[in-house]
Amino acid sequence: MASIASKRLVKELSEIKSEGCPVGIHLIHSDDFSRWIFSIEVLGDSLYQVPLFDASLAFEVDWLSEVHTLQFRFDLQYPISSPAVQFVVTDGKEAPIHPHVYSNGHVCPVLSVIAVCITIQSMLASCKEKKRPLDDRMYVRSAPENPKKVSERYLAH
Repeated sequence: MASIASKRLVKELSEIKSEGCPVGIHLIHSDDFSRWIFSIEVLGDSLYQVPLFDASLAFEVDWLSEVHTLQFRFDLQYPISSPAVQFVVTDGKEAPIHPHVYSNGHVCPVLSVIAVCITIQSMLASCKEKKRPLDDRMYVRSAPENPKKVSERYLAH
């Protein structure tokens, strides 16, 4: 695998192993840098909770959140190119029923503007320390106007 991709994935895996995953997310497989598997639990009050019933009481006593399995496939251009992400639908696993998820596990690749905003909002909310990247000054001096054209050397954060 390309050096930048390997460095980035080593860093990400190290952070996952030292800090753990967010609540409801668990790393299942990361034996190589081409494919990682996570379980993801749908948290909060949502359509993806199923009631647990106590047969002796004949009513629901609790709620159980759906848990799904996500596969990430990385290519040699990661993180410049996004990983291929899909729900695992083998071994009795099913993709969640959602307007943007096909039954084969593929996720509709088009994100709306609001979906991108929510993703960035989540990124900001999960920040543990307010600080700029270490190479901020050098990056800003030489960065192209279009962030998609950034040199690989800046993507190993």
